Amino acid sequence: MKKITQKILTKLPIRYNMTGLISVILLFIYGVVGSILIMKLNLIDSIYYSVITMATVGYGDYTPHTGIQKIFATTLAIGGVGLLAYVFNVILTNVQEKMSKYSKGARKMQAIKNMDNYYIICGFGRVGKVVFKELESRNQNIIIIEKDEEICKTVEESSNVVVINKDAIENDFIAKLANEKCRSVIICTGNDVDNLFIVLTIRETNPDAWIVTRASKLENIKRLKKAGADKIVSPEIIGGQDLYFQSTKPHLLRITVKHTVKQLYDEFEIIIKHGCSLENIDYHIPGIETPLTREIKTMNLEDGKRYQNFLTTHDKQRHSLENLYKSVNNIHSHLISGPDKNSFDKLIEDLEEIEEIIGINLTNKEIAEITRKEIE
Repeated sequence: MKKITQKILTKLPIRYNMTGLISVILLFIYGVVGSILIMKLNLIDSIYYSVITMATVGYGDYTPHTGIQKIFATTLAIGGVGLLAYVFNVILTNVQEKMSKYSKGARKMQAIKNMDNYYIICGFGRVGKVVFKELESRNQNIIIIEKDEEICKTVEESSNVVVINKDAIENDFIAKLANEKCRSVIICTGNDVDNLFIVLTIRETNPDAWIVTRASKLENIKRLKKAGADKIVSPEIIGGQDLYFQSTKPHLLRITVKHTVKQLYDEFEIIIKHGCSLENIDYHIPGIETPLTREIKTMNLEDGKRYQNFLTTHDKQRHSLENLYKSVNNIHSHLISGPDKNSFDKLIEDLEEIEEIIGINLTNKEIAEITRKEIE
């Protein structure tokens, strides 16, 4: 019952403000006309009598004597009390609701102000949710902009997740957020026209913003590209997961190295030290272009410690891993995501001190040529 009452009160200000005002005016007209016809008062006295009766002041200047006069006075007084109480309740609820929204909005804006290196997701449909999970699993700062209030309520906010209930195409709000603190804007709405408008809005004021957008129709890819999108992704082709990788394209590094199992934890420690995430490992069989890929997806040092302890206490598994390393002549590649190019430069510098770096962002074909020479 409490929830139902609360829901009704929340909707009253929006739906019935005008209804309440019209009802008060109609009751006042009823009072004036009734006072003239039933109470036999002139116009000025009728207005006066209607006001004091509706407000239940009742100075006693005019007293109803006949039955019809008493019924009229009673209905006017009851109607006045009920309607005035209703109107005041509506106004009060409206003020409380607006104050609550203002306070909540102010807290959200302060949280965004304190954020650095955040991602913006426009649209929280099926694709947006997949992108959100990818970002959340890597502990990224995320701002979600979604026009559907009910969908917004389904997202749990935290210190690094802020949900804004706005339509991204209505104003330049998103353009203000896509500043130098923003890593990437990921546009996931299912409407290509909306996506195009958002891209234009952002690009107009933020020429350096990294924009990744969804294209529901393949024929709109060229239009979105011309509008200023850096990457256009069709979920029909590669899906929501790759939206994340495309959005971090300026901050993805594939580094091909050569080291033994003994250096595994030291390497992992350096990756985490620079705020990077190890996405996967490619083991390169000598002379073969297609590598064996192992998905990792972690930026947690505790994962590395647990795995190190596991290898220390399980000889059979350690020997298996050592044999894998030997079979590829200790050559493998890491796909690493990170905050910026500067972090990658420091990461490479530190890795050079503990292992041999064969190359940066080499293709599988180039690596195959290198590994072929290793066995010749």
